[in-house]
Amino acid sequence: MSKRESQLHFQADQIESVLASHRIHGRVTGGAVTPQMVRFHLAPAMGTRVSQIARLSEELALSLGAATCRVVRRGTTIDLEFPRSDRGIVRLFDLSQRLSRVPGYTAILGLDGEGTPILLRLASPEAPHALISGTTGSGKTALARGMIASLAAHNSPADLGLLLIDPKGRGYAPFASLPHLLAPVAQSPQEALALLDWLVGEMERRDHEGTTLPRIITFIDELADLALVGGATVTAALTRLSQRGREAGLHLVCCTQKPSAAIIGSLVKANFPARLVGSVASAEDARVAAGIARSGAERLAGRGDFLLVVQGTTHRFQAAYCTEAELALHLGEGETPLPLATALCPSGSYVTTAASPTRRAVGAPDAPAEGLSGASNPLASRATRRGALRVVK
Repeated sequence: MSKRESQLHFQADQIESVLASHRIHGRVTGGAVTPQMVRFHLAPAMGTRVSQIARLSEELALSLGAATCRVVRRGTTIDLEFPRSDRGIVRLFDLSQRLSRVPGYTAILGLDGEGTPILLRLASPEAPHALISGTTGSGKTALARGMIASLAAHNSPADLGLLLIDPKGRGYAPFASLPHLLAPVAQSPQEALALLDWLVGEMERRDHEGTTLPRIITFIDELADLALVGGATVTAALTRLSQRGREAGLHLVCCTQKPSAAIIGSLVKANFPARLVGSVASAEDARVAAGIARSGAERLAGRGDFLLVVQGTTHRFQAAYCTEAELALHLGEGETPLPLATALCPSGSYVTTAASPTRRAVGAPDAPAEGLSGASNPLASRATRRGALRVVK
């Protein structure tokens, strides 16, 4: 048995020991060591409540010397996820170049725990609008920038138009000369309101004419701040766009720290079916951000560690990252968009995963994915588990 395999068995014994000390019986039956995390599959004894194990997340993290432990149920087993301290950066354009094909109007999000690329198709009826939330430093703006870059890289300006609202004036600045932009990046509340008013008018025109092309995706950074400054006028425009925009080929991707209904409005919040949730401060914040209970978002590691939540299902992934130098190299520069007054006169699955063996290792050249096949017997002995906890090189 290798040193790495011995360490995995020791960690599995530690998990079982912590649970036993709190009179919770269960067996670690397998797991996976990925570029981003170490995941153990736990088969609890009959009658064990998931909440009992979730309450021990801090003790479990302490026993393994990990920063956090996320407890999530998957089928008949419970997964315990521990972030790796040496997890690497997922490079957006390296990931993009290794994908054989990216469907239209699809944003590349990053890599899941198994090293599989995760993509979000905004043209899908299940996810026409996305809400990105998380505390400062969770990677919200970086994720949005990666989505913008991947959409621009795989869709021509004739097929896709972009509108960017950036109250901070820094998050979307690298895209100021992107040829897909229909207008300059809006920074002031007045500029943002002008863009939203135009979008509402464009939506009504398209509804009347029965057209949806070219699709227009609007990215808004600091949504809560914009809603507070813009007041009811901004909220009303966002509500109309989020309710009716999909049929007209108009989509919204918004970033905010905490999407509370009191700030951004209950109708706006209800019409964002796709949630991209970074690290949050508490379980209550996780419930508000994800729209579902017990998502475990409060246990995320930050720095691009996200959950994609759609239709009650969650997909954990490491967000793809790109620098300003990479943006300039791969996307180039177009002409600066004209001012607004001058310039503005296919269904499928919402989430796509690339599961071929060559794609599973994308983005982790220094930390190859190591599979751990799981056993199904919850009463397996340590000798039986030894076969399930082998490291596949």
